[in-house]
Amino acid sequence: MGRMAMLNESLTGPEAGGTARRRRPKRTSRAVLIADRIADATITVGGLMVIFAVAGIMVFLVEVVVPLFTGGSVGTHTQYRLPPAEGAVLYTAVDEYNTVAVELGANGRLAAHHLRTGAMVANVDAGLGGADITAFAATLAGEEVMFGLADGSVRFGSVGIPIQVLAANGMPAGLRRLDERDATDGEAVYTPIAGGQVRKVALSFKSEEPQRVSDRPIRLLDYRLGGTVERPTRAFVTIDDAGAVRLSLAESRVNLLTRKASTRVSTSALPPLPDGLRPAFVLLTDKADQVYVAAEDGTILRYDTRDFDDPVLAERIDVLPGDLRLTAFRFLIGEQQIVVGASDGSADVYFRIQNHNAASTDGYSLVLAHPLERQPAPIVKVAPSKRSKMFATADADGNIWVRHATSEQTLLRLDAGEGAAGLVMSPRDNGLYAVDSRRQADFWSISVPHPETTLGTLFGKVWYEGYPAPSYTWQSSSGTDSFEEKFSLVPLIFGTIKATVYSLLFAVPIALLAAIYTSEFVQPRVRAVVKPMMEMMASLPSVVLGFIAALVLAPFVETWLAAVFAAFLTFPLSLLAAAYGWQFLPLTVAGRLSGVPKFLTMAAVVVLAGVLAVASAPWLEDLFFGGDVRAWANGDVGSGAPLVFFLAMPAAYILSALTYDRLAGRWLPALVPSGSGGAAKAKSLLRWLVVLGGAACASAALAAGMTWSGFEARGGMVDTYVQRNTLVVGFAMGFAVIPLIYTLAEDALNAVPEHLRAASLACGATPWQTAVRIILPAAVSGVFAAVMVGMGRAVGETMIVVMAAGNTPLMDWNVFNGLRALSANIAVELPEAVRDGTLYRVLFLAALTLFIMTFVINTAAEVVRQRFRKRAVQL
Repeated sequence: MGRMAMLNESLTGPEAGGTARRRRPKRTSRAVLIADRIADATITVGGLMVIFAVAGIMVFLVEVVVPLFTGGSVGTHTQYRLPPAEGAVLYTAVDEYNTVAVELGANGRLAAHHLRTGAMVANVDAGLGGADITAFAATLAGEEVMFGLADGSVRFGSVGIPIQVLAANGMPAGLRRLDERDATDGEAVYTPIAGGQVRKVALSFKSEEPQRVSDRPIRLLDYRLGGTVERPTRAFVTIDDAGAVRLSLAESRVNLLTRKASTRVSTSALPPLPDGLRPAFVLLTDKADQVYVAAEDGTILRYDTRDFDDPVLAERIDVLPGDLRLTAFRFLIGEQQIVVGASDGSADVYFRIQNHNAASTDGYSLVLAHPLERQPAPIVKVAPSKRSKMFATADADGNIWVRHATSEQTLLRLDAGEGAAGLVMSPRDNGLYAVDSRRQADFWSISVPHPETTLGTLFGKVWYEGYPAPSYTWQSSSGTDSFEEKFSLVPLIFGTIKATVYSLLFAVPIALLAAIYTSEFVQPRVRAVVKPMMEMMASLPSVVLGFIAALVLAPFVETWLAAVFAAFLTFPLSLLAAAYGWQFLPLTVAGRLSGVPKFLTMAAVVVLAGVLAVASAPWLEDLFFGGDVRAWANGDVGSGAPLVFFLAMPAAYILSALTYDRLAGRWLPALVPSGSGGAAKAKSLLRWLVVLGGAACASAALAAGMTWSGFEARGGMVDTYVQRNTLVVGFAMGFAVIPLIYTLAEDALNAVPEHLRAASLACGATPWQTAVRIILPAAVSGVFAAVMVGMGRAVGETMIVVMAAGNTPLMDWNVFNGLRALSANIAVELPEAVRDGTLYRVLFLAALTLFIMTFVINTAAEVVRQRFRKRAVQL
């Protein structure tokens, strides 16, 4: 009983006379529960906010990008009837503010109509003195015009629509109201604008004295203006009623004393037209180096007039089959692309390309580059845009279509009256004016902000003028107004992939081997120093790495290119040789030298490998690269055998190792007796030497055989060398990616349960076998995720690519030239892009593409990681 009481007292404590032991409450305190709920809610809200932020970024990018694919829209439509015209209408124009429309008739009268109401604003005599006008031409800008007369002479003129901004008190009194906005004094139109000012739109015309070029009436002509403001040069081509084709150059000079202008005309006769050919159209290029003569049956003659004194007929082609008639023949801006309209409603775009196999005399040929959608009736009018490759076509049934030549899309379909007699697009491409044969006028306010963008032009091959074939091209700006922007994103996507691949080829092996080494081989105190240092490398600003790559690394690689090639051999061979040599040290000595002495030895081997690379570079350059590595890369000297040898070496080494291991058991024991540690080390060294020698022999044999068969390895991965290239980008970006891959992979390897290591080592496996065959497969999900995170980092890298890659949008795998990545392109061009312009939205499309690429990469990485994790979860 006493023992039982003592036991009960020890369990329950004394009831009196002592301090009772307090029991720990079994319920969680309310404060802990509240803190847990707050943390749970905070994490949930934070996660949802991240999801919403990512979704918001996606929605914003899509919102900016969608207008690229919306085509065009029509705003207001004004329709009225104009007074009857006396004779044919030769010329129609609209001012840039869509205020007045100007018509020039064959009677020599120049009339201006109010565009919103059709009211007559001005009607003046062009001052041609009643000359019989038999032909007419105007420049694409529309301001400079030219008349062909019945007496064989030509006359230059200019039609202007001058615009002035006046103060409100500068508006004359007694104006006639045209509508609620505009008024006129019979000579100009006045429009109130912001700031209490008034815009004045007037009409002007100037003409020069006639210049005789033929003894017969001029039937066809075309006119181009060049030169400078002080000394303008005017080129024109004429065809008289006898079929004589003449090219003339008119140069004007101003007398500094009298201030009078004089014009001197030089004329060159082109080869005669073929018998029976009746010309219907003639065109002259902007440089006056090509003349096109077209007949109604679709025959086109192209004259090469680069030699003004000796023009030749370069090419003759037929563009229309059967009985079709040519009804329209007009240049687009730049005077290279020709719109060919026919009686079947077709309106196709042709231009001249260089073709060494062409039957022409100058090595060029006129080709059908862009077949467009056919209209219901014969084409009667073509109105080109003054600022883009957009144009309008009108058919005989009154259908007017607005098209874009390069994107091959029909943007708008409009319905006017019968057979357009006049058709013009406004200078800002925001209006279309048409007058039919019954003098019914239509004006549409239109909006076509992005006519050149489709999925095909952004992600497919496009045939641009001057290019021999369709291509992927990015070129967003140039120095001329006639330049056509090229917005293919494929070179940018390719550049992103190229930079990523080469940087990962450099970074992944180093990062993974370093992670395996620090995780499985070094002592914990060494790992505690090495791992934080590697993680600190990730904090290096990419702009610093790019700066060093551009100003230090790129010139160094260019100067020591042969040494860089040699380093790819000396570094791994030196380290492997040192490792095999280390095995021959006694265990006691090797144990004492582990740690810092071992690292110092490795550092010394690396330095020695660098010295060997520099010392062997001249010998290597003379032996394999013809004495000049850059000339060899260009294909000027030597052969592609060294490249084949270098690329085949890894695969040959693996094949040689497998072959050795299969055959070693048969004859190796006879060469190296077993039974001692020294014998095992000798076997290991012998194996490496035999495998290395076999791989070198196999690679050399393959290189010699492929070279003998005529195969040239250069021109792909190795080609023309430029200083800022992908090799430099790979080195620099590798230093940015290595810390990320290393840290994540090393954490994944350390997370493998310790009992797996212990079991493997207990079964007799070496630390290397344990690391490669046990630990790495168990941690493969984390290692794969590390590589994919590094890939995402490389895909989105900006400053290194901007500063070290040359920023040239190329489409080849040459490691010695540059690239342009999506991120770098956005950084370089977005500050110069006009808000809501085509370039602006295309850059946001590039950002969306980059966003999708990284999203797909990360999603794929997570899916693969989960699969690997399910396999290893039972371990």
